[in-house]
Amino acid sequence: MAFDPVQKILAVGTQSGALRLFGRPGVECYCQHESGAAVIQLQFLINEGALVSALADDSVHLWNLRQKRPAILHSLKFNRERITFCHLPFQSKWLYIGTERGNIHIVNVESFMLSGYVIMWNKAIELSSKAHPGPVVHISDNPMDEGKLIIGFESGIVVLWDLKSKKADYRYTYDEAIHSVAWHHEGKQFICSHSDGTLTIWNVRGQGKPIQTITPHGKEDGKKPESCKPILKVEYKTTRIGEPFIIFSGGLSYDTVGRRPCLTVMHGKSTAVLEMDYPIVDFLTLCETPYPNDFQEPYAVVVLLEKDLVVIDLAQNGYPIFENPYPLTIHESPVTCCEYFADCPVDLIPALYSVGSRQKRQGYSKKEWPISGGNWGQGIQSYPEIIITGHADGTVKFWDASAIMLQVLYKLKTAKIFDRNRSKEDKGSTEVPDEDPFAIQIMAWCPESRMLCVAGVSANVIIYRFSKLEVTTEVVQVVLPFASSTLEAFSATASPTFPCSHSIHNSFTTAAAPLVILFMKPFFCLLLPFIHRVRSTPLKQSPGYQVDLVVQLVWVSGEPPQQITSLALNSSYGLVVFGNSNGLAVVDYIQKTVVLNLGTVELYGSNDPYQRQPRSPRKTRQPSGGNKKREDGSQKEKHFILFSEHDSFFFCQNSSPHTTSEDRCKSPTSGNISFSLSLKERSGALPLCFFLLTVLLSVCPPRGANPLDHRDNSFSRSRSSSVTSIDKEAREAISSFHFCETFARKGDSALTPCLYVGTSLGTVLVLALTLPPAGEQRQLQPVILSPAGMLVRLKGSILRMAFIDSTGSQLPSAYEPWYEPNVTADGEEREKVRKRRPVSVSPSTSQDLNESQYAVVCSEKQAKVIALPSQTCIYKHSITETSFILRADVVQMNQGMCVACFCANGHIMTLSVPGLRPLMDVNYLPLTDMRIARTFCFTNLGQAMYLCSPTEIQRITYSQDTCENLQEMLGELFTPVETPEAPNRGFFKGLFGGGAQSLDREELFGEVAAGRASRSLAQHIPGPGGIEGMKGAASGVVGDLARARIALDERGQKLGELEERTAAMMASADSFSKHAHEMMLKCKDKKWYQF
Repeated sequence: MAFDPVQKILAVGTQSGALRLFGRPGVECYCQHESGAAVIQLQFLINEGALVSALADDSVHLWNLRQKRPAILHSLKFNRERITFCHLPFQSKWLYIGTERGNIHIVNVESFMLSGYVIMWNKAIELSSKAHPGPVVHISDNPMDEGKLIIGFESGIVVLWDLKSKKADYRYTYDEAIHSVAWHHEGKQFICSHSDGTLTIWNVRGQGKPIQTITPHGKEDGKKPESCKPILKVEYKTTRIGEPFIIFSGGLSYDTVGRRPCLTVMHGKSTAVLEMDYPIVDFLTLCETPYPNDFQEPYAVVVLLEKDLVVIDLAQNGYPIFENPYPLTIHESPVTCCEYFADCPVDLIPALYSVGSRQKRQGYSKKEWPISGGNWGQGIQSYPEIIITGHADGTVKFWDASAIMLQVLYKLKTAKIFDRNRSKEDKGSTEVPDEDPFAIQIMAWCPESRMLCVAGVSANVIIYRFSKLEVTTEVVQVVLPFASSTLEAFSATASPTFPCSHSIHNSFTTAAAPLVILFMKPFFCLLLPFIHRVRSTPLKQSPGYQVDLVVQLVWVSGEPPQQITSLALNSSYGLVVFGNSNGLAVVDYIQKTVVLNLGTVELYGSNDPYQRQPRSPRKTRQPSGGNKKREDGSQKEKHFILFSEHDSFFFCQNSSPHTTSEDRCKSPTSGNISFSLSLKERSGALPLCFFLLTVLLSVCPPRGANPLDHRDNSFSRSRSSSVTSIDKEAREAISSFHFCETFARKGDSALTPCLYVGTSLGTVLVLALTLPPAGEQRQLQPVILSPAGMLVRLKGSILRMAFIDSTGSQLPSAYEPWYEPNVTADGEEREKVRKRRPVSVSPSTSQDLNESQYAVVCSEKQAKVIALPSQTCIYKHSITETSFILRADVVQMNQGMCVACFCANGHIMTLSVPGLRPLMDVNYLPLTDMRIARTFCFTNLGQAMYLCSPTEIQRITYSQDTCENLQEMLGELFTPVETPEAPNRGFFKGLFGGGAQSLDREELFGEVAAGRASRSLAQHIPGPGGIEGMKGAASGVVGDLARARIALDERGQKLGELEERTAAMMASADSFSKHAHEMMLKCKDKKWYQF
């Protein structure tokens, strides 16, 4: 790290060769060294708008920070020696570079040329040591005498070098290796940190032993304190009033096993040990003055950790930390998934910020953020952008991405709804890793209604509503067995659980409809194994996102539920749908019921192109107690499980075995229901208060199902990354969903709310929705889904589906505008809010019903455009043959719609809609990490993003408008600021020479006095920030203009030089003529003998 105390700019280097420059909140810059070598040291040219970086590949670079995009002006590559340390004195243009061999070279930072002045290691130590002193670990000049340079060698030798006399004045030797050195501001003392956890304080004129040896964390064991861990860095800062500060990292005792890394602050007699969450990489003390010979007056410490940046306030008791305004906490927990939304509602960011600002933790420093340099950019995006990240600990974070720098808006903790006090038996029965049991796997969000749905790795789906009011409610949960043959598999584990299991088992095996259970009591926890139990006590929910419903998938036949692969929600319909490798489930979060739970095979009905047989994870056990298997062909009965207030279990069935398809779609309360079993025998009437769960299935052959297109009869499944099971056809996974109001069946004339389902085998299936009227009937009447056949088949897994009208405009899904769910008004206002009609932006309100629509479907291999309601393919494009698509989105651009694709071979491609003509194909980034494939996502208006590392989000754009506005959005790092005045030397110090001694370094290190360095030692490389870089970077029409301008500048410069030379020659000729004329006049009248 490095800090400019005048400009108030912080620079951070990374192992990947990146530079992060931070100013005031909102001012940030990212730069990258081409070599990618780790940054080992940074040095600011204080208040000059320049920065020197030293890399692990032994190169030194000079960065120009006076422009919005910093550029390298000069580079110097050492060939024969390894760089270990650099030092640039304040207001000096000479850079000291220490090497692994123990030598010190000096570089002019203006020209980046090496000086002939070299301090050789053997001359520095002379006879004080018989062995090589090791690499140079520290270089700094005496604060009071710039002509004295202190050099620290790794072996424990410190040398005070006189630059003028070119010899060592003093040498200081210690038995332990040295890691760092720091001066007292008066230049009479310095402090060293050592590998045994000790600090030694030395007098400059003292010889032999240090005046004080401290082992801050060592226990006294007899005469000598015990050895501790190395102190890697120490700083010695003084104040005008009070004791000096000694700040160091490391030095803990070896017996502190498992203790976190610490930073120690010693101030007088007090010692504070500050624990950090991650290992300490570097730290800096921020001081009021840039002059090293003045009282430092430290006010903060910046600590760079491996995965965080912490700033500590030294001026307040207890050393509180500052609240970090930078988006460095994105990896506070590892990011597992992310979503990107552009052009959001304008009131969304203020709403999230208002609830997020109430989440501020206590204990932060009350002072303003001390890193306050730079200026904000003038331009911003004209539309709001939001990024949502899901994390391994179950948190969800919302980020404002409207500017260059991300800003966290709101943080949601999903794990708090679960009971973490699980027993050992529960822990042993799960196969989910305990380290990340609440990790977020997939998210769905409706910006207009602010509804949020998240799915975790533990096979749970949580639905949230946004509220500005605090509430305390019980968590409602729906339990869902989810398997390819749900009841058949479920009976194997359920039958041994209950008393009188023979009667229950007989009923289970004769059921064809999936089993769905709604419960509010912990009794059912004894019946099915859960991965995580929902809290049974009321939950206090702060303003923001509040849980509305939890859907928990349970174990079936001893097998854990499969992870959820796709998720979607629609706020207008009040539905959430999710799928995995077994099938899909549709949940009505308004009525808190499961509407549909089907295996993938059952979605096809009688038109399954693969003719698969339903499979079960285990073979069905033969029923005991003389139960016979049902062999007649009558309609199978439908069953429901009910739970009473007194933990009683009831099994219900429809009394009529021969029911029509219309009857099957009725609520179970409308038929004749009988109770067949009770777990508890009670005398008298049983007071029941149970929840009826409506399960509505339509398993009849779909009407109007169109046969397979003959063009796809020869279809064969390509190798896809989505399906890895050997039995691919039987384990067809659900890969995508899309809600839309469109033509459900071929030849329909009326628009119908539909759910489109995409599978991993490239099939798009349609489910028609029948919704009850809004208002009170929506709370009571069921939602009915009926299969409407297969729309199309493509090669590869279905990734994205969208709908457009005849003008090429996208038809977004209907949504319900956000309203406050926790209203505290009277009953009339509550009824008004509840009966609010959803706003539909579907074609039913925007165009004639007879006008056609188009479905855009994109898979891993190809894209198709289907005309509706005729269901004919009008456009088809094969995107890739040798690779496959990882992410595809139908996005809105300023000029229209397009399909944006990210391919596994690194290409980013866009296709026109509806013509599917290739618009762009850029070889951007090869897939080197699955993190990129998991987090890459497109959004509207030409934006995209992905996680380029575990700690960094990379945003890219393929929009010309954004590129043109990008320069205006960038902030300025350098601002003109006057350098503070040097400290007053005082009368007596000036009279007796006690003040700081200046040094004319140009006289010592310049080419005239020191000569030139060997050319083989280092190679000078002009940077792209100079005129040579401008020549190489210019291209295209703009490049031609730039080259013409450069050529004109060079021509003008050469003409000017020629004119100057011509003028000099004319002056020389005039002078020669004048002198010749004078000589002629002088010798004109002389005789020959007078010469």
